[in-house]
Amino acid sequence: MTIDKNAQLFERARQVIPGGVNSPVRAFNAVGGTPPFIARAQGAYLWDANGKQYVDYIGSWGPMILGHGQADVVQAVQAALLDGFSFGAPTEREVALSEAILKLIPSMDMVRLVSSGTEAGMSAIRLARGYTGRNKLIKFNGCYHGHADALLVKAGSGLATFGASSSAGVPAEVVQDTVVLEYNDIAQLEEAFAKYEGQIACVMMEPIAGNMNFVRATPEFTLRIRQLCDAHGALMIYDEVMTGFRVALGGAQSIYAQQIPGFRPDITVMGKVIGGGMPMAAFGARREIMEKLSPLGPVYQAGTLSGNPIATACGLKTLELISQPGFHDRLHAQTGKLMAGIKAEADAAGVPFCVDHQGGLFGFFLLPELPSNYDAVMKSDKPLFNKFFHGMLERGHYFAPALYEAGFVSSAHTDADIASTVEAAREVFKTL
Repeated sequence: MTIDKNAQLFERARQVIPGGVNSPVRAFNAVGGTPPFIARAQGAYLWDANGKQYVDYIGSWGPMILGHGQADVVQAVQAALLDGFSFGAPTEREVALSEAILKLIPSMDMVRLVSSGTEAGMSAIRLARGYTGRNKLIKFNGCYHGHADALLVKAGSGLATFGASSSAGVPAEVVQDTVVLEYNDIAQLEEAFAKYEGQIACVMMEPIAGNMNFVRATPEFTLRIRQLCDAHGALMIYDEVMTGFRVALGGAQSIYAQQIPGFRPDITVMGKVIGGGMPMAAFGARREIMEKLSPLGPVYQAGTLSGNPIATACGLKTLELISQPGFHDRLHAQTGKLMAGIKAEADAAGVPFCVDHQGGLFGFFLLPELPSNYDAVMKSDKPLFNKFFHGMLERGHYFAPALYEAGFVSSAHTDADIASTVEAAREVFKTL
């Protein structure tokens, strides 16, 4: 008999880890079944504990823009390891990474390195409140900015997967200043600024909501946020943890700046790609805002592993490689091939299906047209998605195990990889 090592590992994990996983979406609760336990990865591929190979469209949820185990990145990390794992003291490499980030994101004059997207988002909100002297923050239904208490109000990602609108353990007092609005709804936005005149510290948004799968903010919506923040003395926080360096070298804000002359957010939150797969995130803003941070200012923020020398080595080499001319154009084209190919097969099979992509980020919905907010996303056919997901997984193509998560293509994905995925989709759509 063939032993399913994934099932064995999952059973072991559930005895010692809640749900058997350390991040909820990995549990496969949304789609059912046993999650593959990954043993190793290389390029565009994963291998599970049973030795089965998959074409990977998760990419560690975004960081692996160069694919797994890219030789130059591995060499940089190995060299850094020999110098030491962590010092708890400043290093030249964290200065170099900060300089590299600021060169690519001109809306920021200074940046603070941290270890996770949640930490960066939480710190950005604290900074906005400290800078403005106000408490209220606006976020949008379906956007996910990490699991900080004040943000767990109708959040997306794992919470949406489990159908919850908030989290137990979060006191009502903590979220009383969080205003949750619908994404891409200008009238609601204007109403909120009128209702809370002089109280709003910041508006936090994902420019492309990757925890609703893939939903773009319209240029009109983005511009109106910028205008209202300027008019009312609030700060605009751009959460580019997922989109930063993934959709374009200058992040999503560089794309919107082409449509909105002079557009810049006040604070930018980053993660994923800047660490190349290592625990690394950051937040930055113009100098007068960042100088409110300790040790210069009264807004406290600290972290033992912030600017870790191994993570900075990985991030520096990753940014260097993705800064090569034409990198994102090629990545965008390759992602477009994948989306166009799968959509063509869905259309041929008569399955309602729509797609969108930017750079190496993509999303698809079992809907006749692209949604613009969370409520529209929720109309997607969940049972049909689950059948599609498992059909693709069985054929060795690993997409996100949840209807609400975006997907990722790396520079390691070849034409042959994409062709095989499209062929598998053709087979799966026939079963739907």
